[in-house]
Amino acid sequence: MSLLVLPVVLCLLCTVPRPVSADLGTATSYGPPYIPTRCFGRRTDQFPPQYFFVAVSEGLWDGGSACERVYKIKCLSGLNMPCKVGETVEVMVVDLCRKSPCPSTIAMSTDAFAAISHNSSAPINIEYLQ
Repeated sequence: MSLLVLPVVLCLLCTVPRPVSADLGTATSYGPPYIPTRCFGRRTDQFPPQYFFVAVSEGLWDGGSACERVYKIKCLSGLNMPCKVGETVEVMVVDLCRKSPCPSTIAMSTDAFAAISHNSSAPINIEYLQ
């Protein structure tokens, strides 16, 4: 009987949810003009509601596979306590960071950045999860 119980116990352990861990990085804000983008060119309908979108650094770009990925971003810290406590924002990738090298892990549209930070000009430390 113990041989029958072992597979059941092992199977139950496989279904236990594992904690999800987010990645850490930095974010900056970038403003218009947003078009053209590397993902969708000059399409005017490419941006998600509320203009919550981002351009990612080369490390996240993944040869263009990052297009349309959605990330949940939370502000952790920055100069002069910029974070809006408890706020997160979901954003969609539409572009590769236009500056080389990119000044941050993720460059957020001004609207997305303002959703989690009081200060639009200073970089912030973030937690992000795909």
